[in-house]
Amino acid sequence: MSTTLSAHPTDLGAATARFFRVLSDPTRLAILELLLQRPRTVGELVGTLECSQSRISNHLACLRWCEFVDTERQGRQVTYRIREPRVRALIEAAQSMALEHCEHLATCGRIGPDWV
Repeated sequence: MSTTLSAHPTDLGAATARFFRVLSDPTRLAILELLLQRPRTVGELVGTLECSQSRISNHLACLRWCEFVDTERQGRQVTYRIREPRVRALIEAAQSMALEHCEHLATCGRIGPDWV
């Protein structure tokens, strides 16, 4: 746990909610899934996800700041990789639960119409 968090439950609750907010974006989740396969450059992610370089770079900046991914520079080339090994288990658990509950997730009016 970060040293900036107090032991107060609401602080941990807010931090946990922000943690899941990082994972709630479909593009960031797709980036993580690709990086779980192998390290990649921004160009590879842009080509695979068919998004603009600025969009991918912004998502990578978020993932890096939140310590989900790390970088390695070789000359002008920057390669991104998963920093936190627990990401794989977390995504696999979330996917398993989503499959089990997909009908309810798809029809829950409280999470909005932006179901992907």
